[in-house]
Amino acid sequence: MITLSEVKAKSSKRLEGLNKVVKAATEQLIERSFAAGVPILIAQGYRSIAEQDALYAQGRTKPGSIVTNARGGYSNHNFGLAVDFALLLPDGKNVSWTVNNDWMTVVGIAKQLGFAWGGDWTSFKDYPHFEMLFGLTTVQLRAGQRPTAAQEAAAMARIKPSDNVNEKEDDKLELSKYQRETLVKALQGMLDRKVISDKAWVDKAEKGTLTASELLWLNTILIANK
Repeated sequence: MITLSEVKAKSSKRLEGLNKVVKAATEQLIERSFAAGVPILIAQGYRSIAEQDALYAQGRTKPGSIVTNARGGYSNHNFGLAVDFALLLPDGKNVSWTVNNDWMTVVGIAKQLGFAWGGDWTSFKDYPHFEMLFGLTTVQLRAGQRPTAAQEAAAMARIKPSDNVNEKEDDKLELSKYQRETLVKALQGMLDRKVISDKAWVDKAEKGTLTASELLWLNTILIANK
């Protein structure tokens, strides 16, 4: 059976170039879907203008079926705010694009994380597509506007790591006494500055039960609030 670490490794390269909050949400999507018994693969993440134009040409001036109505610069993939997924089959190699119960399980998890789903669009339905726009329009993104720190922090607040994911041994933090005390002090400082609101994070650090995934999420929260 394929492990969570193996599932995450298959998508890791496609998370490069994403907005930091979208990346964190996508990582949680992979983990929570796996915990629900539905391994997924991120098939697309950030896409350059040239890559978008090539995709737009498919089914028009190049062989293949039409898969997008967006030219380069008009897709939210071009701004690192969108991902496409597929279901990873049990062999860990092949994928399925069939919209079934497993597919809709992933859609439900994505919406909980703050993603909008392309399958809800009224015209050109894009079933593998999730995006997080922070209230911005394509016109604003093309003009150079990007999510503010406050918008990112608000979105990040929805992306707390799931308690249902079975953590692997390689996700456990092995810290010295000095490292643990330093971490506790740092988290207490975040709590005092209201960067985080749950003292449970400090308690977990004191008990030595904080995982590497949780620490990564906390670090993303800290960056978003700078």
